[in-house]
Amino acid sequence: MPVAGAQTTATLAVPTHDGTTAVSLTLTSPTGAVSTPVPTPVDGGSTWTAPVTYSVAGVWRLSWTVTGTGATSEHQLVSAAPLPGAPGDGRVYATTTDLAAYLSAAPPVEAGRLLERASELLDSDFLLTAIYDVDDAGRPTHPLVASGFRDAVCAQVEFWGEVGEETDISGPLQGAQIGSVNLQFGTGADRTSPSYYAPKLLRALRSIPSEHIQFTVLAGC
Repeated sequence: MPVAGAQTTATLAVPTHDGTTAVSLTLTSPTGAVSTPVPTPVDGGSTWTAPVTYSVAGVWRLSWTVTGTGATSEHQLVSAAPLPGAPGDGRVYATTTDLAAYLSAAPPVEAGRLLERASELLDSDFLLTAIYDVDDAGRPTHPLVASGFRDAVCAQVEFWGEVGEETDISGPLQGAQIGSVNLQFGTGADRTSPSYYAPKLLRALRSIPSEHIQFTVLAGC
């Protein structure tokens, strides 16, 4: 599987061919942009190749058209992966350097993706209606809020490393205490099941002084 930015050689076999055979290629990107790499014959025309650059991650469509002897059309789908550790478009509250310091160890190679996912979890499950000062990119401006968010996402990544990234034994967040907001974890009457959220994530959020952030509703509801 190619990665975004990689230049590869696309190949088409043309078993029936002669001097009248011609091949063209239309390349459609995941965004819908169209380009036309120029194929050239090899092995006397039994194979045609074209240089292709998969500039972005996603599914690309290669549409080959053969005219003359052996006339046909063929479509191929190629999936291009993102560069390892490449950041997405969302807010990320900690860097891989932050995570290494938090763990006092080398972070996992997929640390960038995990930090992004943990930041998305923080945004959707805890901060959706929280009130705090932000910059134009939506990131907290007060250093205590920023450090609390940083430690929270690092704690969640550490937790996933211990219990598995897809672990979700307890169902939705049901209760715990962050400032004036009561949040409860677990399932069943006793709520003793392990939580999907790292316990240290909650402690990191509790450490933020209430004058700098206000949780206005029950998170996770």
